[in-house]
Amino acid sequence: MASLQIRNLPDDVYEALKRLAEQERRSLSQQAVVTLQEGLAVSPEANRSRRRAVLERFRQLVPLGDTTGWADTTALIREDRDDPER
Repeated sequence: MASLQIRNLPDDVYEALKRLAEQERRSLSQQAVVTLQEGLAVSPEANRSRRRAVLERFRQLVPLGDTTGWADTTALIREDRDDPER
């Protein structure tokens, strides 16, 4: 497995990573790997996170129980497919 050394890491980034590692009960190195995997969308966690974001976006478009003003699902699917970030 490869290793990585990061020089000149901004203090605020380090502190945020350290805080998140403590919250998730991981070492700083483990948290850095998880964060990179999620950012690069190469982990199952990133996929779950992306799905949650899509569902949340849909919930904002159509509140639960509201049957009026449904979004055009074809347009949503096309938008999702056309977005290179997804």
